[in-house]
Amino acid sequence: MRWSQMFVPTLREDPADADAPSHRLLLRAGFVRLLASGHYSLLPLAVRVRAKVIEVIRQEMNAIGGQEMLLPALHPAEPWRRSGRWELMGEEMFRLRDRRGAELALGMTHEEIFATIAQELHSYKRLPQQWYQFQTKFRDEPRPKGGLMRTREFTMKDAYSFDVDRAGLDASFDAYHGAYTRIFERLGLPALACEASSGTMGGTGSTEFMCPADVGEDLVAHSPACGYAANIERATSRLAPAEDEPGPAVPERFDTPGVRTIEDLLAYDAPGDRQIKTLVYVLDGALTLVLLRGDHPLNEQKLVDVTGAASIRAAEPEEIREALGALPGSLGAVGAGLPVIADEALRGRRNMFTGANTDDVHLRGVDVERDIAVGTWADLREVTAGEPCPRCGEPLRVVKAIEIGHIFKLGDRYARALGAEVLDPDGKQVPIVMGSYGIGVERAMAAIVETHNDERGIVWPLAVAPFHVAVVPAQTADDVVAAAEDVYADLAAAGVEVVIDDRPERAGVKFRDVELTGIPYRVTIGRRALAEGMAEVTARSTGDTEKVPLDAVVAHVRSLVTG
Repeated sequence: MRWSQMFVPTLREDPADADAPSHRLLLRAGFVRLLASGHYSLLPLAVRVRAKVIEVIRQEMNAIGGQEMLLPALHPAEPWRRSGRWELMGEEMFRLRDRRGAELALGMTHEEIFATIAQELHSYKRLPQQWYQFQTKFRDEPRPKGGLMRTREFTMKDAYSFDVDRAGLDASFDAYHGAYTRIFERLGLPALACEASSGTMGGTGSTEFMCPADVGEDLVAHSPACGYAANIERATSRLAPAEDEPGPAVPERFDTPGVRTIEDLLAYDAPGDRQIKTLVYVLDGALTLVLLRGDHPLNEQKLVDVTGAASIRAAEPEEIREALGALPGSLGAVGAGLPVIADEALRGRRNMFTGANTDDVHLRGVDVERDIAVGTWADLREVTAGEPCPRCGEPLRVVKAIEIGHIFKLGDRYARALGAEVLDPDGKQVPIVMGSYGIGVERAMAAIVETHNDERGIVWPLAVAPFHVAVVPAQTADDVVAAAEDVYADLAAAGVEVVIDDRPERAGVKFRDVELTGIPYRVTIGRRALAEGMAEVTARSTGDTEKVPLDAVVAHVRSLVTG
C-alpha cells in the first residue's frame, strides 16, 4: 500500500470536542470521523484494525466450537414481546413501523432471535451448540461519549450457548471465560474478570471483563492481594461486627429542629453508623422504603437487581409528604405502613436513630427487627475504597474501568419464552439452557488506544496494527527512493504488511504521521545510512533505532513481526 494513495486525514491539533484520549487520537490519526452524535465513519486504517480485532475474536470462538452466523439487525416486535423485553428495554431501543404498520426494532442484542433459531434443535443429541455473529447493534444512548467508547451504532460479537442442563451451561460459560481471557491477552488489553449485575439480560450470574482506564465509566472494586474483582454494582466488603448497647423498650421521640441530613444529626450524639437512612423510591409505580446505615450510600443497580423493577425513580417530595407526613430529613420506617427493603448491614442492629415521620422530630433507641417490618433483606450498599475485601480482608481498591466484554448465564428464560425446547435423555420436553457472551468490537479498539498511547500518538500492539511496518524514504533523491522501493517490494513479497510513505513531504512530516497512526515499526532509508549500505529500523513502542544492512532488512523485520 502507498501512503500517497491512502485516505489518512491526519490532524495537527487536537479536536476541541474530543473527551477521551482514544477519541482524540483516533480523530487526529485519521481513523474515524463523526457523522452525528454517537455515529462514526470508520476510515481505511480503522477498517484494517477492526478486521484484525474481529479475526482474533473469530479464531478464539472457533477454537471452542463456535459456529458463525449472521442474523437480521431489524427485528419484529413479537419475539421481544414474548420475552417481556419490548417494554423493559425502554427508550434505548430504536423502534419503527413498516409500511403495513407492523412494529419493528433495530436490534440492541439478539437473545430472542437466536432462541427462535434454536427452536429447530429438537433433541438433546444436538446439544451443546455454540453460535456467534458479528452484527451491527443499535442503542439510543441518551449521552453518547468517548468517541467509539459509547455510541448509538456499533459492531458486537455476540455468542450464545445452548445446553440441555445447568451443568452444561456451566461448562460452556467456563469455555467462554477462557476464550475471553485469551482474546484480551492477544489484543493487548489488561482485563479484570469481575462479578457483575445481569441487568436486563436476566439469568443466574454474569462476569464482566473490565479494562482499568481513567476514562472508564464503570467502577471496579479490586483486591490485588487475592484477585477479588467486582463491578461496584455487585461488589461487597467485609464489615466489622456491630456492638450496640441495649436501648429502651420502645423508641423515644426527640426534637431535632433544622436537621435535614445525616451530618446534621451527628450533633445529637448519633454517629453515622448508628443512624438508619430512609430513602423513598417508586418501584414499578409502588412507593417503597429503602433503608441503609447512615454512613452507607445506596447502589441503585443493586436495588433493581433485588426487586426486578423495570421502572425505578426517587419519590418526589410531595409524594413523600402525602405518604409519610414529613419531608426528607425526618423520615423513618417505624410504623410507616409501606413496603420496606433493608440493607444487610442493618440486620440485628439495636439502639439506632431514625426519623419519626414528623418534620424536625427523630427517634432514638430503634431496634430494627423489633420496630420495623422489613419485607426484604438485601445487599444494597455501595462499597468504598479501603473497606476490607470480602475474601482476604485486605483493603479494596476502587478503580475506573471500561467494560470490554460481558458473559451471562441466561438459564432457560428465553427458551421458555420463545418455545426453544428439546427432548432430554428421558424423553421429556425441556427448555434449552442458554448463555450469552458479548464483546463490542469498536469499544475494544478504543480501549486498546486508551491503554497504548504516548505523547506522539497511538502505539498499536502488533496483532491489531493497521500495518506492521512503514518504509520511509527520508529524501527524494533517486537512489534513496529506489532503495526504499526495493525494501518495500521485498517486504511485501515476504508477506509483511507494509506501507511506503511515498508522499513528497519532509521526513519530519512522514515520521510524525507514522508515529501518530501507531504503526509498530518504521524502516527509514536515508542518504547517510544508504551510503553505508544500511537502513534504520525504529520500534514505535520504545523509540529505539538500530542500523541494519539493507540486504538483511527483510529478514530482520520478519523476525520482529513474527516473534
